[in-house]
Amino acid sequence: MRYKQNSIIKRVSLVVLLLALWAPLHAQDEGDDIMSDESEEVDEITADNARVLVNRYQMGNGLRLVDMNGNHLTLSALVQASGQTSHYEDVDGNYNRFRIRRARVRLDGTSLHARLRYRLGLDMVKGSETDADGAGSMLQDAWIAYRPWGDNRLQFSFGQRATPTDNIELSISSHALSFAERSKITSMFSTIREVGFFVESSHHVGHTKGVIRPSLAITDGDGPISGGKRYGGLKYGGRLNYLPLGTFRNYGQSREGDMAYEFTPKLCLGVAYSYNMGTSDRRGGRSSGDILYLDAKDRYRLPDMSKLVADINFKYQGWSLLAEFAKTWAHVSDDITQRVRNAGTATDDFEVDGVQNVDAYIRNRMMLGWGCNIQAGYMFRSLWSIDARYTHVKADKYSYMNNDLYFNRPDFADLSLTHYLTHSYASKIQLTIGWTHTNGQCRTPDSKYHEGSEWNAIMMYQFKF
Repeated sequence: MRYKQNSIIKRVSLVVLLLALWAPLHAQDEGDDIMSDESEEVDEITADNARVLVNRYQMGNGLRLVDMNGNHLTLSALVQASGQTSHYEDVDGNYNRFRIRRARVRLDGTSLHARLRYRLGLDMVKGSETDADGAGSMLQDAWIAYRPWGDNRLQFSFGQRATPTDNIELSISSHALSFAERSKITSMFSTIREVGFFVESSHHVGHTKGVIRPSLAITDGDGPISGGKRYGGLKYGGRLNYLPLGTFRNYGQSREGDMAYEFTPKLCLGVAYSYNMGTSDRRGGRSSGDILYLDAKDRYRLPDMSKLVADINFKYQGWSLLAEFAKTWAHVSDDITQRVRNAGTATDDFEVDGVQNVDAYIRNRMMLGWGCNIQAGYMFRSLWSIDARYTHVKADKYSYMNNDLYFNRPDFADLSLTHYLTHSYASKIQLTIGWTHTNGQCRTPDSKYHEGSEWNAIMMYQFKF
C-alpha cells in the first residue's frame, strides 16, 4: 500500500511540476503576442509619420510633397518662348529673333516645422535674366535659410539669391511680369543675384495695419558663383519696405498685375542703399573680373561703387502702379595707376578725349547716372490685362551708359496686352510693343549707325507647372 501511495504521490507531483512549468511558458507566449501587437501599432505609427502626401496638383503651383510633420518639397518649372521683331529708322529691313526667353527649374522646401527653408534654382538657358545669351552659370538660386520662430518675423539666409538692394521689380517673379521684358532700370542698374549673408524681418507697426520689413545684405559684391577668382572687397547694403495699409493678398507684392483684386488699397514704399568696396564690373556686383586695375606695385586696386534705390508698389481692385528710381556713384582711388587689358597685359594708358584722365576713363566703363521708371495697368475679371510703361535714364558725363551700341537711349515707352489662361499666372500669351528714343547716333545689332527712333514688338507664350 505504501508503495502505491508513494507511486500516486510521485505521479501527482509530476503533474503539478508539469503544470508549474507550462503556466509561465503559456504566459510568455501570450506576452509575446501582446508585444507583437504593440510592435505592429508602433510600426503603423512610424509608417504614418514617414508617409508622404501629394497635394492635389494645380497648374502653376508645382508638384508639392508634404509629410505628416508638415515639411514640404515643391518642384516647379517655367518656360517662356518668344518671337521679336525690331525696326530702326533710316535702316532698311527688320531684325527678327526667336528664342526660349526663360527656361527654369526650381526646388523649394521647408523642414523642422518651417524653421529651415531652402531653394535650388537652375537656369536652363544661362544668363536669361541679364539677356546675355550663353553667359553666366546654370545655377540661379542656391540658399538655405533659418527662421527661429517658423514665420517671417526673422529670417537668416546664406548662399546665392536675389539681393534686396536692387529695385523692387527684381522682387517680382519672372512669370508674373506685365511686360515681356523688365524695365531698363533693371537692365542698367541691377545686380540681380549675389552670394553672401542676408537678414530679413517683418513687424507690425503698433496697433495699426502697417507693416515694416527691413533687410540687410553682406555679399562679396562679385555677382553669382563663377569658376574664376573673386575680386574686390565686401558689399554692404540694406532695404526698408513700409506697407502702411497692410500686406497684399495672395503674394500680390511679388506680382506686377493685380489678379488678386485687392479689396482695399495696398501700398508698399521702399528704399535701398548699397556700397561695394571694390567692384570689377560695370554695375557694382553683377559679375567678377570683367574690369581690373592695378596700383604702382602691381596690386589689384578697384573703384568703389554705391547705389540708391527708391520705389512704390500700389494695387487696388485690378489697378496696379509701380514706380522706381535708381542712382549710382563711383568712388575712384588715386592709387590706381594701371589697367588690365582683355589679353591680361597691363598699361598705364587712360586717355580720354586726347588727355590722360584716370578718373574719367574708369567712370566711362561703369554704369553711372540715374533713371526712373513708372508703369500702370488694369487687370480685367476676364484675365485680360493692359499695361503701359515709361522709362527715362540720364547718364553722367563719363559713363558707360553713353555707349552707342547698347545704351545712349534716354527714353523708352512700352504698351503690353496680356491674356492669362489661368488664375495662377501659370500660362499667358503676351504682346509688348516698345518705342525707344535715341540720343544722337546709335548702332543696330549688326553695327549700322542710325539717329532715328527704334520700334520693337515681342510676342511671348508662357507655361509654368
